Amino acid sequence: MAGKRPDGTFAGKRTMSAKGWKAALLAGSILMTCGSWVGQASAQDAEGQRVDLELVLAVDVSSSVDDAEFELQMRGIAEAFRNPDLVQAIRSAGNRGITVTLVQWSGEGSQAQVVDWSLISDAASSADFARKIDNAPRKLIGGQTSIAGALDFAVTLIETNTFEGARKVIDLSGDGRANVGPHPMDARDAAINAGITVNGLAIRNDEPFLDGYFAHSVIGGVGAFMMTAEDYEDYTAAIFSKLLREIGIPLADSAPADRKLAMAE
Repeated sequence: MAGKRPDGTFAGKRTMSAKGWKAALLAGSILMTCGSWVGQASAQDAEGQRVDLELVLAVDVSSSVDDAEFELQMRGIAEAFRNPDLVQAIRSAGNRGITVTLVQWSGEGSQAQVVDWSLISDAASSADFARKIDNAPRKLIGGQTSIAGALDFAVTLIETNTFEGARKVIDLSGDGRANVGPHPMDARDAAINAGITVNGLAIRNDEPFLDGYFAHSVIGGVGAFMMTAEDYEDYTAAIFSKLLREIGIPLADSAPADRKLAMAE
């Protein structure tokens, strides 16, 4: 058995000095901090990368859209993302950037994601997205018009991507009413319930009163709005103005709480 020393300790037993205790406490504190950082990172990974906006550009490629009209849509979107004013709008939206994807749609079950989710935060990344639009082929040829199918597809893309946006928006453009599949209002309401805003761009070359249909049956959600283009020649100016508005801070929502349906312009 160890003998007792004059200071009250026993031979054969080690005691920790004050310096040792401080070192141990510091190490414990570092471990706890590291654990907190890991926990926060894991939570963020589970939620997805945070961005200021998740935006789906849903472009009509049904049988009413010929190749020249399709090219006008693609050119208009690409030019918009090359415009310095749009880049400034992206920067003004926040400091996390926005993520955008391009979808082509036509009939029920006929949708295609032709440009994957792309993070845009500056002129270089915006120009890169424009190049992707330039190179995007037309994957769907003809077909009927299922707006509900397009909205459901866009909602799924938002809910399954690797981002978490402060705002979530579907930008749907088209030149006709739905003629197949469920009513657009059902899909629109499902999007609203998922926290997603649906904005519309009605191209009135074939249907002069299409804007009223979009206002009643397609758009909805917080700050929802729609714009019109008289024909595809007007698409470039219309989509640029529309993107400026939906990427920027949305206007105050004065729509009824049950539908959150904004008035058409």
